[in-house]
Amino acid sequence: MSSLRPLNSVYSALPTTVFESMSQLARIHEAVNLGQGFPDDPGPEDVRRKAAEAVMEGWNQYPSMLGMPELRQAAATHMQHWQGLELNPDTEVMVTSGATEALAVALLALIEPGDEVVLFQPLYDAYLPLVRRAGGVPRFVRLEPPHWRITPEKLAEVFSPRTKLVLLNNPQNPTGVLHGPEELQCVADFCLRFNAYAVCDEVWEHIVFDGLRFQSLMGLEGMRERTVKISSAGKIFGMTGWKVGMMCAAPALMRVLSRAHQFLTFTTPPCLQSAVAYGLGKEDAWFTHMRAQYQRARDRLFGGLTALGFNVLPSAGTYFLNIDISSLMAEPDDVAFCEHLVKQHGVAAIPVSAFYAQHAVRHVVRLCFAKRDATLDLALQRMAAVASA
Repeated sequence: MSSLRPLNSVYSALPTTVFESMSQLARIHEAVNLGQGFPDDPGPEDVRRKAAEAVMEGWNQYPSMLGMPELRQAAATHMQHWQGLELNPDTEVMVTSGATEALAVALLALIEPGDEVVLFQPLYDAYLPLVRRAGGVPRFVRLEPPHWRITPEKLAEVFSPRTKLVLLNNPQNPTGVLHGPEELQCVADFCLRFNAYAVCDEVWEHIVFDGLRFQSLMGLEGMRERTVKISSAGKIFGMTGWKVGMMCAAPALMRVLSRAHQFLTFTTPPCLQSAVAYGLGKEDAWFTHMRAQYQRARDRLFGGLTALGFNVLPSAGTYFLNIDISSLMAEPDDVAFCEHLVKQHGVAAIPVSAFYAQHAVRHVVRLCFAKRDATLDLALQRMAAVASA
């Protein structure tokens, strides 16, 4: 009997994600899970009730492929209010089944085989397989702790006449960095110089701290027609399982993006779309309070770790902060550290080397602070033994 033909090489070569591996270890060892990035509360009750009402009283058949008009209008209004972006809800906004689907849509729609794609390391783990599946050639910019800054020198090393697009995550997971106006202008300048597109993973746009203000790359001069902006209702409302994404792009781009979306998920549950449309219209005070609560949790974990003697890196956004383990190991190994931490001390974390495709940083570990006080305090109690060892 002949052997079966080989499967797709991009996916068959992929290992189990570090998030699933660490979560499994957390379950086995009954650990406090500060690894996978999700809050441990159910999300805003009024938004959840809107979804339940929509299931019972609303439309449960196929909605528009582009998304329900009420959500596209709400998204356009929301982006104008918070980021000053003028968007036509009929031609420049599309709803997707989560931000990861939106990323797949953008990369499949924009990349031709052989096109070069600029990626910043550390990077969200879905980026590289999606780029390779679309036939793109990755060109990596290695960002370095503690500030993880984008510089013209770094971009000059990777941009070329073959560069088709740059994929930018801001605020950035796993580092917690918010790339500011100078760095954004640097990226925009290179996109304009090399006639490249920008795919902007901006799912953390509302989760920023210390009075800092998020700015979309789309809003910079010359970027409006060449940028795809991706947002996530799951991140905005702290309900990561909802998988409702929003894409914003100029009409010429959106026409092609919508064709890719049509043959992936086609549409997203209408009950969730109705609830997200309601949520995006909530008063400013709700968003301000939400950020303040996450900042308070960040400060609780940051302060507790610092008091224990850990070297904690700055975090300006997202659900994450990082610790530098250089002083804790003669030869830093973030994977070994995380395995020891979960097996021996009952706390799950994520090695930041897992977010690199090459030349990985090996001395940084990511922790999720989007948890209740009791969860964070228990993690700190257990980590005290690590810092004093």
